[in-house]
Amino acid sequence: MSALQHSVQTPLPATFSRVLIGFLAFFLSLSCGLVNGEKDPADPVQRVDVVETPPDAQWQQLFTDAELSDFQVIGKAKFELSDGILLGSARDMSRNSFLASRQQYADFELEVELMINEGSNSGIQIRSHIDEPGNRVFGYQIEVDPSKRAWSGGLYDEGRRGWLNSLEGKEEARAAFKNGEWNHYRILCQGDHIQTWVNGIACADFHDDVDASGHLAFQVHSGKQADVKWRNARIREL
Repeated sequence: MSALQHSVQTPLPATFSRVLIGFLAFFLSLSCGLVNGEKDPADPVQRVDVVETPPDAQWQQLFTDAELSDFQVIGKAKFELSDGILLGSARDMSRNSFLASRQQYADFELEVELMINEGSNSGIQIRSHIDEPGNRVFGYQIEVDPSKRAWSGGLYDEGRRGWLNSLEGKEEARAAFKNGEWNHYRILCQGDHIQTWVNGIACADFHDDVDASGHLAFQVHSGKQADVKWRNARIREL
């Protein structure tokens, strides 16, 4: 028998075997622990679990069908939905018009993109109301103002108290709205707190407890000519 054959066939000492088996078991358990997300105290770079964002199921799209069956028209403006874009238009209109939601909302987050022709005016009604004849909308309005005043994103009380939180003296907020482009609006209502952002810039930040819930509405302002477009409108109730 050669020396090589003797070394292969000779059993390993019992103590050494136990040490080897223990080492292998420890290494295997450590590897499994790292796979399962456990921290290795000897490893300075630890695995970080990714926090998932809330599912899109929490958001509801507002413009879901061409008939706009979830809304009602208040006034004489024309509203039509095409390729996901809502167009509100009017010519020589003497009173403001609105596309108002049939549903009422209390606490919520609303996002929408909009574009408007210069020389016109518009707004997004929140927690608003419709009078009994059904021809007038009043309540909180988030301003859309492409004029030189540039108060887009400010908080106005349509048909009641007027300006609650304008953008006077807020130069960064006044510069947020871009004429002739799509502008992103974010509106957050929680309790008596109303906050707005235009293109990511904070605009209105106001506390008021007059209305805790009400309708949404998209305004076409009175005047010689008004054309407003909205898209990607969605809401998440809180």
